[in-house]
Amino acid sequence: MSASRLVLGVVADDFTGATDVASMLVRAGMRTVQAIGVPQGPVPDDADAVVVALKSRTAPVEQAVRESLAALRWLQAGGARQFYFKYCSTFDSTPAGNIGPVAEALLEALDSDFTIACPAFPENGRTVYRGHLFVGDRLLSESGMQHHPLTPMTDANLVRVLQAQSRARVGLVRRDTVAQGAQALRAAFEALRRDGVRLAVVDAIEDDDLRHIAQACDGLPLVTAGSGVALGLPAVYAARGWLQPDAQAAAWPPAGGAAAVLSGSCSEATNAQVAHWIEAGRPAWRIDVRQLAAGAPVAAQALAWARERMAQQPVLVYATAQPEVVRAVQAELGAQRAGALVEQALAAIAQGLAEAGVQRLVVAGGETSGAVVQALGIARLRIGATIAPGVPWTRAEGRPLWLALKSGNFGAPAFFSQALQEAP
Repeated sequence: MSASRLVLGVVADDFTGATDVASMLVRAGMRTVQAIGVPQGPVPDDADAVVVALKSRTAPVEQAVRESLAALRWLQAGGARQFYFKYCSTFDSTPAGNIGPVAEALLEALDSDFTIACPAFPENGRTVYRGHLFVGDRLLSESGMQHHPLTPMTDANLVRVLQAQSRARVGLVRRDTVAQGAQALRAAFEALRRDGVRLAVVDAIEDDDLRHIAQACDGLPLVTAGSGVALGLPAVYAARGWLQPDAQAAAWPPAGGAAAVLSGSCSEATNAQVAHWIEAGRPAWRIDVRQLAAGAPVAAQALAWARERMAQQPVLVYATAQPEVVRAVQAELGAQRAGALVEQALAAIAQGLAEAGVQRLVVAGGETSGAVVQALGIARLRIGATIAPGVPWTRAEGRPLWLALKSGNFGAPAFFSQALQEAP
């Protein structure tokens, strides 16, 4: 394909994060394709943006860096003009990484010496002020994310968190500078660069801040952020003559077939969504992790239960649990083993549901979404209309299967039923 078509290449550290940023781009008229894992073959010739969805958020640092660089090389070969490392709006990472190490590796590969870090997504209640990340009115460290089973976030100070993961200096651009617009931001970036800062956390509390940041990043080879900064990028590309926005970028044929929901996330938001579904009297099957560990045929049992009901109405199969339950199971089985057991079970159930005729599938949780998409053998997703901020419907290329891959932290309590009502 010609370099003039592909404008933006995105490397995302999980599957729901990939659909999140892709949704933001589609809303602004960019034809967007999501690739599952490091792709083979050519870049799609009809895409303005390609998002490579990795399962690297909780991988060992060396693996995360290796896979991210491989995705970058593929996007470079496809002619992308700018690159974007996308992570969660709650900055999910471990003390060892992976945000800092991946960002630094991408910078080096692009022969660049500076970029930003901005997970803000005000539409979903994620804001950054004086370098501190808020979820709604609460600091990140008091938002429930401190209980995350894989990436507990106990510090809301992003400069401190990112500095602990990074070799180079981390700086801060405060909101008073952001509010002055792109020119002031560019001057702040240059001052930090002269002082040896390579990664700068940037405050943002409203969408106009994100637009200013996107404009100021027009000369940077690499942007690192949540999905929020992508809000302003299509307008920047259009102004430079790189993009002709397409109002039909999210248009598809209608979906059919049965529907189901799979939930592996244990976030506060997903716990509320599971509770809402059950309280409404809808069919739900709970996966017991201890039974999985004991070797019980849980996936087969769940599938048999679902097949009896899904012709009449959508079903929910979930491993979602409250933090105290998660901690008890992890203490008994180990966090990695417990998580792997749930992912394997839900992936097997997804395969069985698809074989039984399910064509609309809502999946809650980044790790769960990654396991499900890989188990279904999906290589690429086309991005469609937004259901809720950060969550679009997607369509598997080459087969009649529509998926909504939801980050655990996203969505109102009624999200599951809302998503199915708004299916294509």
